[in-house]
Amino acid sequence: MSVSVEPRPAQLPLPGGREGATVRLHPLRCGEILAPPGLLERPSGPARKLRGLGFASRSRRDWPWLPVPAFLVEHPNAGAILVDTGLHPSVAIDPSQSFGRLGGRLYTFRFEAEQSVPAQLRARGLEPADVGVVVMTHLHTDHASGVSELPDATFVVDAREWDAATAPRGTLRGYRTAQFDHGFDWRTVDYGAAEVESFESFGASLDLFGDGSVRLVATPGHSAGHQSVVLRLRGREALLCGDAAYTRRAIDEDVTPLLMDDEHRWRRSLREVRRFVQRTPGLVVVPGHDGDTWSRLDDVYE
Repeated sequence: MSVSVEPRPAQLPLPGGREGATVRLHPLRCGEILAPPGLLERPSGPARKLRGLGFASRSRRDWPWLPVPAFLVEHPNAGAILVDTGLHPSVAIDPSQSFGRLGGRLYTFRFEAEQSVPAQLRARGLEPADVGVVVMTHLHTDHASGVSELPDATFVVDAREWDAATAPRGTLRGYRTAQFDHGFDWRTVDYGAAEVESFESFGASLDLFGDGSVRLVATPGHSAGHQSVVLRLRGREALLCGDAAYTRRAIDEDVTPLLMDDEHRWRRSLREVRRFVQRTPGLVVVPGHDGDTWSRLDDVYE
């Protein structure tokens, strides 16, 4: 799949690090998407993929509404950082503008323009131009829909994820290049590089600003180059799982989702997530699409 953007390798650490820095975390609930229960927990038995996608459902009354996440991270020196981009404001009027004609028909959203990332930034006294860095956990449509709203930022993505998202037939794997094929400052990270270190239970980690405040950890499996984020708050840490774990039950009970790029890598990543959760007192754990967890999150964590 051809794209006009040519990302460059990221030169880490990025500018702005400060020794001993801690960050503030704002979870941003950017609307919701209706999904079949089998998407979160893979059915057993024959035709499980079709049943998991809801093709056997006579009614959608029991389908859950899944939160669409993004996160604002405030660094005392590097400034405003985002993790993922939420839904584009146009989804409130016509989802096909962001998700394409087929996606606009397949997906059902509960979303108001006031829930978009730009609107939520402005509600906190910021403008999209104030965001210096956007970390993409991955490039699936529900995470990359709002990319075009942040033209001044540097976007950081795993090189494997970029390759998967721009490969032929990428639309069949959850990507839509029109969402992210913009002439912005795209930078790729390589978890096979010499400077990569382990961090706690995670086998591969990169220190984004060189001060330990924002760590990227490789958690492939859900997608080819999925990454999660560990933040240092005051006296504790936060783990933004992305889709390495849809729900807290996935972490605690080893619940298997329906769709994965590589099940072996997904299970390995989930084990690393679980061990970190078990070993880290006071950890703020935010799974990707857990409505129960998101309903209990604070507006801000320091």
